[in-house]
Formats: sequence, C-alpha cells, structure tokens
Amino acid sequence: MIEVHGLSFTYPGKRERAIKNLNFSIPKGEIFGFLGPSGAGKSTTQNVLIGILKDYDGSVRLFGNELHYTDNQLYNSIGVAFERPNFYSKFTASENLAYFSRLYDKPVKEPDKLLARLGLQDVHHTRVSHFSKGMKMRLNLCRALLHEPEILFLDEPTAGLDPVNTKVVKELLLEQKRAGKTIIISTHNMHIAEEICDRVAFIVDGELKLIDSPERLKLQNNKILSIRYQEDDQVRKLEFPLKGLEQNERFLDLLKRDLILSMHTAEHSLENIFIKVTGRQLQ
Repeated sequence: MIEVHGLSFTYPGKRERAIKNLNFSIPKGEIFGFLGPSGAGKSTTQNVLIGILKDYDGSVRLFGNELHYTDNQLYNSIGVAFERPNFYSKFTASENLAYFSRLYDKPVKEPDKLLARLGLQDVHHTRVSHFSKGMKMRLNLCRALLHEPEILFLDEPTAGLDPVNTKVVKELLLEQKRAGKTIIISTHNMHIAEEICDRVAFIVDGELKLIDSPERLKLQNNKILSIRYQEDDQVRKLEFPLKGLEQNERFLDLLKRDLILSMHTAEHSLENIFIKVTGRQLQ
C-alpha cells in the first residue's frame, strides 16, 4: 500500500532537514506505528504521505503510484484524523459530518451510525463548540471513516480520551484491520502502540532508528527481575537483568540479608526499549 525510499523533507527557510532518508514499506491490512517524542518527525512524515507537504526528496508511492503524480482522487481512498481537529463550531456533529460527506464522489457511511459507534449518539444534534477535546477526537475519527478509506492516517488517535473511550477506539481500529484496511498511527503513547500495532518504527530527530514488531522487540530484549525489598525501614524497588543475575553482587547481597519482600520476572516495556535504542525519553 505504501512504499517509501530515501524520503527527506526540509521546511522552507530551514537548513536542517525535518526527516532524513526514510525507507520503509507498509502492506495492506497492517497497523503501523510511528513512535517518537514531540518534534521527532512523525507528523512531518504523515503530512508528506497524505500529500500536504509536496516538495520532498526521494520516492513515495501509495497504491503503486508516485505521490508527485497523483491527483485529488487520492482523497477518496485515504482518511486522515489530525491531532488538533478543526470543525465548524456552529454546526452540530451530524451537520459537520453531512457537510464533509459531500466532499467525496463516492458513497459514504451513514453519519449517525458512526456517531453511535463512537458513543456520540446522544450529542449528534449538539453544536461542536460545546464538545470537549475527547468528544472532538471521536468526531474526528468519524470524519476520517466516512468514506470507508483503504488507508487511515491517525495522529495521536487516543489523545484526550478517557480509558473507556480509548478502549472503544482501539476496538474500532482492530475492526478496520480485520476488514483489510491499512492504518498508520503517529504517537508517543507506547501503550496503544504495544497493544494494536503489527509493527512500529522508532523515529528521533527525523531519522528511523528501528522498525520491528512490538512482540519481537520484547523477545529480543532480555527479561528483567523486579524486586521489592525493605531496607532502613523503607520499602524500595529495584530491577535486575536476568542475564548474569547469579553474579550480581547487589542482588546476592539483598538475598543473603533476607531483605527481599517480593520478586517477579517482567518483559521490558516498549518505552524502555525505545529509550535503550534511541537514548531519548518520550515526552
């Protein structure tokens, strides 16, 4: 669905490239995540892929066609949900979706069904000016799904959502995947990426540091032993790598002094792996 070779982009008036020599491909039916801190290049990459930023270097092909040579028909096949959605604030939720439906020259889903799927059925006649951020984010996803696109581009799709609605959005995205849709997520939320992405790409300072599945990344990184121990009347926590544990003097000392209250093995989190690979925190 997407093939990218040697992609670079520099904003006008800037010397430093925002993204540098990116190479990746995304097949049909995959949920692919761009992970990185703010300013890493995630949104720039997405904006090139959807045709907003045009003066890029390298090759970007969607549906087998070079992006430079595609026309507006492309937007019948892709759906986009930005992190900061814009709507007509004096329109209701239903009126907004009805308006955006007319931008496509293909059949669209019934707006009210989409609103109900994302828990907005009771506010479909409410002006968007009265919506919270989380409600706007869910309406944003409704808009992206209106025309049943083959590729979805989502920027921080769970930002501002409570745990219940985060779960609704994750289930909806997995439904789209089962229907054969391709989904690209840009986020610094490692938890959603770990739960639903088939593969993730670590991006820092405009460069791709690694592409792999969350599961393989966790298997490739040694498990850790997490312990709680009591010392000087305080309960403390420590983590030790399992490899070489039998020679770890600090662990053996705690064991000999019978200070350990509990212990269990655990996998490295995706965030810990990101920090290990890139040397950067997710902020």
